[in-house]
Amino acid sequence: MTSYTKTLAYSLIIAIAFFILIRSAQATVSTFTVGSGKIVTQPLNLAVEDHVVIKVTVVGQSDSLGFSIICPNGTVRDFGKIGYFSFSFVCTEDGDYILRFSNLESSEKLVTLNYEIQHYIFGIPQMLFLVIIIVVVCAAAIAVFIFMGKPR
Repeated sequence: MTSYTKTLAYSLIIAIAFFILIRSAQATVSTFTVGSGKIVTQPLNLAVEDHVVIKVTVVGQSDSLGFSIICPNGTVRDFGKIGYFSFSFVCTEDGDYILRFSNLESSEKLVTLNYEIQHYIFGIPQMLFLVIIIVVVCAAAIAVFIFMGKPR
């Protein structure tokens, strides 16, 4: 195996390891119905330093629905009745955060849930971190190409 193929093989192994170990950003829009007297939950698996933006829109007769977030340590953050709601936070612990929608009224509600999760690595947004890694790998490949070239 030549040194060029070894370098290429090592680079591929490193790239695959990065893609396996680094979580991608998530953005999701979902629509669901909460029947009268029902509770619907949506789990979010989050890591420390994840930045989360949640937007909820409720459509129904009175446009109000009970909303709360249950943290992995068991604490409940209740936001009361909402019609349109926007909230952002930074995760302080790993685990499943559960979004709970409760409809105690007599008519069913249509809910549109829009959330975005931005992962951070070493305090840097994940996408910027990946761009830095790509630039470093490309610069290293160019340097190897230049140094392995024939002397003139």
